Amino acid sequence: MMKDKKVMVFGMARSGIAAAKLLLLRGAIVTVCDAKEEAAFGGALDELKAGGASFMLGEKHPEERLEGFDALVVSPGIPVDHPAIVKAKALGIEVMGEVEYAYRESTGLLLAVTGTNGKTTTVTLLGEIFKNAGRRTFVVGNIGVPYSGAVPDMKPGDVTVCEISSFQMETSREFHPAICAVLNISEDHLNRHGTMEVYVALKERIFENCGEDDYVVLNWDDPVTRAMADRAKCRVLWFSSRNPVPEGAFVADGSIVFGTPAVNKPVCLASEVFIPGEHNLKNALAATAMAMAAGIPAPVIRHTLRTFKGVEHRIEFVRELDGVRYINDSKGTNCDSTFQAVRAMDRPTVLILGGSDKHVDFTPLCEEIKRCPITHCVLIGDTAQQWQDTLEKVGYHRWTRAGYDFRAAVEKCRELAEPGGNVLLSPSCASFDMFTDYEARGRIFKDIVNAMESAES
Repeated sequence: MMKDKKVMVFGMARSGIAAAKLLLLRGAIVTVCDAKEEAAFGGALDELKAGGASFMLGEKHPEERLEGFDALVVSPGIPVDHPAIVKAKALGIEVMGEVEYAYRESTGLLLAVTGTNGKTTTVTLLGEIFKNAGRRTFVVGNIGVPYSGAVPDMKPGDVTVCEISSFQMETSREFHPAICAVLNISEDHLNRHGTMEVYVALKERIFENCGEDDYVVLNWDDPVTRAMADRAKCRVLWFSSRNPVPEGAFVADGSIVFGTPAVNKPVCLASEVFIPGEHNLKNALAATAMAMAAGIPAPVIRHTLRTFKGVEHRIEFVRELDGVRYINDSKGTNCDSTFQAVRAMDRPTVLILGGSDKHVDFTPLCEEIKRCPITHCVLIGDTAQQWQDTLEKVGYHRWTRAGYDFRAAVEKCRELAEPGGNVLLSPSCASFDMFTDYEARGRIFKDIVNAMESAES
């Protein structure tokens, strides 16, 4: 598809590097472009240079150098109103995201999951279900493993489970999963998308190309996702932890079942799902519906739900020290995600909040914090002042500012936590004011916690 085409890859994070490697493998003439200088990549681009890619690094205005290119492949971090994307479209140069390009080069069965929260847990769980069924499976996308990086190893009959963000759907056109899901919708990324209407429309694009032989799995309990069924041209399956559904995965008499209220197949007891919390029960139901649609036997799904232990950075137990449990929920990058985390706390908990500003209202979460056993909030990063103001507004006065000193924030939590309680990192914000990504934030939190020495030693 791209052989002998002149392609610029703009944005050299993980997905950009993977896309450039795939393009070279497919015979494209590749130029990689980034505002950072080569030294900033620490050798990560050496393979591209050896493969024949041209470099356009330290480039602040790539829009001025687009003449003669056939395609522009952009990383999801590049906003669609960037001058380079606007100029490329004006010149008639095809613009696509890394996920879109990878899809066009891929083979096998594709399943895709989007939504505001629960995506990583659901795609990881779904990947485990397929692996336990004996299928060769790739788990890729927004989860941190670029789709393009898996494509060279794919064979017909393989399975790809892809986590999809709204950013990735901005630059999709042909992307077409056979089975997809929209887990839930809540306010997020409005600093990029502007309005909830735009955000919802981007989430819906995951099933835009699905037809009568395909499936979309939607959340019956979420009014926004429930309304999406009216615009689906494919078969609709549902999931619900609270109600029977017309067709899909739901809880009946304490058991997860798949089918209709009249005719259904038991999968396992809801209480047997290993990962805790109602939000994880919903993730398990969504994965069950998708796996059943793909023909995976119920015993395989049952085994996986009973044994799957969750994902890193999502309500992840780190250690217990001096009677205090430390929990890493760095993937809590929006209010709804942190809402679920604080509701899962059954002990007095000191909470770390703060990070990059996504232009959302913190009031509902602060009201929930006031209701939950959150004994103190330690505020960090760009949004610390907004958190302070909103907590005060709802009548919650137990907060401490730690600025941009993350280690000091964790140490303050240790000082404030009581034996028998928790320290929870669930910042409800993106990480880019202090860290490269939420994964780095979570790893640093774990490093700090694991290096602490007991006061009793």
